[in-house]
Amino acid sequence: MVFAEGDMAVYPAHGVGVIKSIESQEVAGVDQTFYVLEIIGNSMRIMIPTTSSDSVGLRSIVNKKQALEVLNILRDREIEVDSQTWNRRYREYMEKIKTGSIFEVAAVLRDLFLLSADKDLSYGERKMLDTAKGLLVRELSIAQDMEEDKISRKIENIFV
Repeated sequence: MVFAEGDMAVYPAHGVGVIKSIESQEVAGVDQTFYVLEIIGNSMRIMIPTTSSDSVGLRSIVNKKQALEVLNILRDREIEVDSQTWNRRYREYMEKIKTGSIFEVAAVLRDLFLLSADKDLSYGERKMLDTAKGLLVRELSIAQDMEEDKISRKIENIFV
């Protein structure tokens, strides 16, 4: 995937950002070109080599059809909530979030919301639920051209 300055992109586990610039730098004696991505919300800047942007999971924002698929994943109740220990679940969910797939992030959010209905989540699981929700809300708000608080309420209403 090729990006240009001003494009929005998603970086796994950090979320949506804007390609602020494309810069060349010499690293270990080799000229390399980097995307400079500024994450929306916290202004973190990440330099991603253009040659490995696919392998690190940098991707475009989902389209409206994919955004609807995400909401369908959140609505799906035909799943079995994992009964393994919280730390094993945590590692599994973190791996899903790190993939950068919005569908995997949606599955993590759904599973944690459903799990929280049965029992108290660990501190780590609560933080992960917040992280997954934040990642989804920001990307879905852009994909559906809707304010973040409206998307957040839409997601919360799915689990009420």
